[in-house]
Amino acid sequence: MGSAVKASLELLSVQLQRADEEQPVRQSVCCQGHQEGLSIAMNLPLNTPIWETGNWKKLPPVAGPLGADVCVVGLGGSGLTAIHELLGRGARVIGVDAGMVAGGAAGRNGGLALAGLAPFYHHAVLDIGQERALGFYRATIEEQARMREATPDCVRVTGSLRIAVDAEEGEDCLRLFESMQSDGLPVELYDGAEGRGLLFPGDMSFNPLARCRSLALQALERGAQLFEDSAATEIAGDAVIANGQTISCGAVIVAVDGRLDLVLPELAGRVRTARLQMLGTEPATDATLERPMYLRNGREYVQQLENGAFALGGFHDMFEEEEWTHESSPTDEIQGLLESFLRDCIGTTARITHRWAASVGYVGGTLPVMEEVRPGVWGIGGYSGTGNLVGALSGRAAAVAALGGKSELLQLFQQPQG
Repeated sequence: MGSAVKASLELLSVQLQRADEEQPVRQSVCCQGHQEGLSIAMNLPLNTPIWETGNWKKLPPVAGPLGADVCVVGLGGSGLTAIHELLGRGARVIGVDAGMVAGGAAGRNGGLALAGLAPFYHHAVLDIGQERALGFYRATIEEQARMREATPDCVRVTGSLRIAVDAEEGEDCLRLFESMQSDGLPVELYDGAEGRGLLFPGDMSFNPLARCRSLALQALERGAQLFEDSAATEIAGDAVIANGQTISCGAVIVAVDGRLDLVLPELAGRVRTARLQMLGTEPATDATLERPMYLRNGREYVQQLENGAFALGGFHDMFEEEEWTHESSPTDEIQGLLESFLRDCIGTTARITHRWAASVGYVGGTLPVMEEVRPGVWGIGGYSGTGNLVGALSGRAAAVAALGGKSELLQLFQQPQG
């Protein structure tokens, strides 16, 4: 990757601006030259993430009445983190999932563990105040360390790049750099083959599906009871009905990001579900990316796996109304944009092997949902694409709250805004 990549990114920015102005020509402008390849690749088994190995031994469904101190609904990253936090505090825990462990966004995302909340740090400071924004940023750095300790085989410390595609984004990078540097957070100015922007040296790439499955196995070893194919059809603070069976409990944590608005309708006005789409390739021999990169303020993101394969996603905003949906199957339009990005910007001809999508919860503000939605029922979600770290923090905070405890992290979530 070199000057050609910079030129391609500039061209991409121009194409997307034009496409945004003229929606009917989006596909012809941004996907030209790739429709034939797209139609062939779309015959592949759809909606299987590149992380899937096929070697997971499924857990049983709930088969009879059970009891626990806390029932956790959702066995993704945030739910499993909550379970481990609960176990560490001596609680008896049951976890259920409507599908499989990490069957949602937790095992279907881009595999990036980027420090900070969803808005860039300087924007978070403006929204929730410097002290609170700094507290959250430091908490995500601490969570990165926990990830490395708990699942070392799944995680790589690679750093990440925010690359500016135009002057406006370049100016925002400088503002972010100044804000982070003044508060002692790890960030460096970057000017390299990929372009100009910022380097965040502590960020990580990882296999999200393998990590969640490892956490699930560890939880089972620690005494948790976990069940797949056990949809929660009724949720109250003292009981959950899952797979038609009653789980009696003292508190419930609903750890669902995408579709949280369906599981807890009370949150429908605050959490909105979006479809994020990705693709993956076979190992590439004609392009190299040293560390994960994201651009257009994080809308597009790409990493190269250890075996040389690429995993990338983005372009949700180009078909924004269509992508605010509970559907989670990839579409020709966005997959075409991703393929253009792969060929023209990354510069690889590697065969596309995977195309998939995930349901992700978004909120209108800076912070996700982490609150008692019903008596004894704590809802967490709406991580706005930052569930790998912020979701884990939400799970830890909810675990403390469900047990009636206190922690600095819980106080960080609950303190008044400002």
